Amino acid sequence: MKLRIDNDIMLDEFFEDTRLLGIVAPIEQYQFCWHLNQILNFDFRINNNIEIQLNKKDRKYFFPIYQYGEKGGTIKHYLYNNEDDGEYLLPEFKHLDFLWLMKDDIMKNEEVRIFVNSVKSIHAVQMVVELTNEKIKNKQHLIF
Repeated sequence: MKLRIDNDIMLDEFFEDTRLLGIVAPIEQYQFCWHLNQILNFDFRINNNIEIQLNKKDRKYFFPIYQYGEKGGTIKHYLYNNEDDGEYLLPEFKHLDFLWLMKDDIMKNEEVRIFVNSVKSIHAVQMVVELTNEKIKNKQHLIF
């Protein structure tokens, strides 16, 4: 008897109660986090324990993740860098610099709109778009 991992169930569970923003902002990830921390009163910190590693073309690529958990709330925020040395975490969205995953609780559209407008107020941000699960081909790359 062979045991198999059902990737579809794992994907569904990971992305249950999530919202994902794609952001174009040609600045370093730590600078972008600093701006988010300032305008939203967050405390994004790098979490090396959940860094994503992809093996492609006989090389290893590393995608750091910054994390913040709301005080007194259940929502967790994860900020992914979408590019490492010419390789992309989500190759179908090469134009995006960052991916912001909000997870573990249902977020109202108004709450997401507030985050989007706050991010747009950062001078280096050129675009913010909400991504739906149906549009993401390589969802498994976001799982840590």
